Amino acid sequence: MSDKTTSDNDDDETGSLASEVVREFSGPLRHLFVAACIAISVLHIVANLYGPSLSEWLTGSKFVGLHFAGLAFICALRYPAFQTASESLARKVLIADIVFGALAAFSTVMILASEDAIYARGVHLSGFEWGLALFTIFSALELTRRATGWIIPLIALTALSYVSWWGGLISGVFRFSGLTFETVIFRSVFSDEGMFGIIGNISATFVFLFILFGAFLVRSGAGEFIIDLARAVAGRFVGGPGFVAVMSSGLTGTISGSAVANTVSTGVITIPLMKRSGFPARFAAGVEAASSTGGQLMPPIMGAGAFVMASYTQIPYLDIVAVSFLPAVVYFLSVAFFVRIEAKRQNLVSTEEDTPKALDVLRRGGPAFLFPIGLLITLLIVGFTPTYAAAWAILAVVVASWLTPNRMGPRGILDALAMGARNMIMTGVLLITVGLIVNVIAMTGVGNTFSLMIAQWAGGNLMVAIVLIALASLVLGMGLPVTAAYIVLATLSAPALHALIQNNHLI
Repeated sequence: MSDKTTSDNDDDETGSLASEVVREFSGPLRHLFVAACIAISVLHIVANLYGPSLSEWLTGSKFVGLHFAGLAFICALRYPAFQTASESLARKVLIADIVFGALAAFSTVMILASEDAIYARGVHLSGFEWGLALFTIFSALELTRRATGWIIPLIALTALSYVSWWGGLISGVFRFSGLTFETVIFRSVFSDEGMFGIIGNISATFVFLFILFGAFLVRSGAGEFIIDLARAVAGRFVGGPGFVAVMSSGLTGTISGSAVANTVSTGVITIPLMKRSGFPARFAAGVEAASSTGGQLMPPIMGAGAFVMASYTQIPYLDIVAVSFLPAVVYFLSVAFFVRIEAKRQNLVSTEEDTPKALDVLRRGGPAFLFPIGLLITLLIVGFTPTYAAAWAILAVVVASWLTPNRMGPRGILDALAMGARNMIMTGVLLITVGLIVNVIAMTGVGNTFSLMIAQWAGGNLMVAIVLIALASLVLGMGLPVTAAYIVLATLSAPALHALIQNNHLI
């Protein structure tokens, strides 16, 4: 049994809190990990297309439980609990991680299988069910800590302790008399706002299939096509490598939605290009980081945020994508503007060295990228669900790849299936844990209290409220990935914003 740890790379999803290292496997462990990833991806495709007609375990909260169970197992393998330089200790830790991942999956499936029996007893947990529920919650917190860091688990623990303990010890508007610990645990697991409720369902359906779609595009060679196209379009301008970074990161954002994956996949090429053309190293890194972060704004994936917005607001997903396009373009234009200023300040000159021709790039790799994206958008426009559209777009990637040198055979398809599940680990466990936070907000009414405070501070002025919410989003964005920051902020501030809009007769 052997494993090694490496710095986080392009197969990790969501946010700036990526774990410092991840495991790379060899031998039987690699086969186990890859097989588990492929099985998870196939399960999600089948469940999203045919789940309701096949089994109750392939729809609703039970399917979300299977979603978390699978991700929990591969997350425990991929993200070590702590770092060690001792190879013998690393082997022992890995064995413990395999056991922990298996127990996390087992406890999740078993507690959800006990749901009907628990309701039949009047919502009372047996001793065994107590253990299952507590271990399921603990595993979500621990796996989120491994994948994203301490911030989100600490917020979740603070929220859980608030509703069950110290909320009754404080005074003022945030005082909460408290609920029994059994009620808190039960609602954390079984509530529609809890771990396996609305947010978890978004993760298991829309988000997973779109992340899988992005993995198929990457495996088909879309990443190379995007960078070559950006070089062909922008490479000849003064400061061209900087524009290439901006453009390639924006286009990569359409299929990735991950700042980490975006930075690594494009930055390894664009940062050296910028440095060779005369940009300072720090500026080159900053442009790539800013551009890749903007990928979270770029439709259609938008770092999973669009799906959460659609679920929260009941606004059609396609409408959110449509109104998000212009702000995303403005963001990238602003980054490009600063690239232009720096290029002039450094007295850089344009170069045509090794710049490909746009027609050659489009002919070589365009079908594998443009046809699936076009089909996806068309299916969404004519009214198909995002899950159905994503599934057909995945098939389109495989078909279109045969029009390019990067033809996807059985090996390529299996690689893409494994990559999709691997890319989903961080986002998946994160959204399950965020469900704990949202559930506390729903149980306590803290969201309404916070909204009233915003309305009072704004003095009924809509623009002041918008500025306050924007400042809050900046603060949350410093420590939380985009999706988590949006969920927390929307839950807390959306009621106030909606009320002020109504009061100003804007709706």
